[in-house]
Amino acid sequence: MTDTPKASAAQRRSAARFAAIQALYQAELSQLSAADIVREYSDFRLDGTGGRDIEVPNEDLIDPDRGFFADLVQGVAARMVDIDALINGALEKGWTTQRLETVLRSILRAGTYELIAREDVPMRVVITEYVDAAHSFFDENEPKLVNAVLDRIGKTLRPGESGKN
Repeated sequence: MTDTPKASAAQRRSAARFAAIQALYQAELSQLSAADIVREYSDFRLDGTGGRDIEVPNEDLIDPDRGFFADLVQGVAARMVDIDALINGALEKGWTTQRLETVLRSILRAGTYELIAREDVPMRVVITEYVDAAHSFFDENEPKLVNAVLDRIGKTLRPGESGKN
């Protein structure tokens, strides 16, 4: 096992989000189940033998919150139809999740799942975290798209948090 600096709960959740985006990408390309992906990450990517820590851009290696990671990956898989419907409704006319690049789709799915199921995480935190993640993968307009789509979904699902009444 490597020595990892003591990370805050927020940093461990950020690392879990980043790992979940990668896991969702892998799940889609490999057609493995969410349970298999979580198990693979737990056994080989998040443990001491295969690189326990996740490197979050602009931060040191951080041991991710494994429970949060598993909830994100399995939650997205369990609610994929509802999640994609919300994303499709928030995209510009003529666009669907299937037209999006796979990493971008994974970012939006994870963020949407958090907005649906993780009311313990404020809407603004969810949006900021996934916009930051999008900046790690993309240089162009994708982070703006993530912001716009998650903001629209958040205003629908959590009107009290967004100031929309």
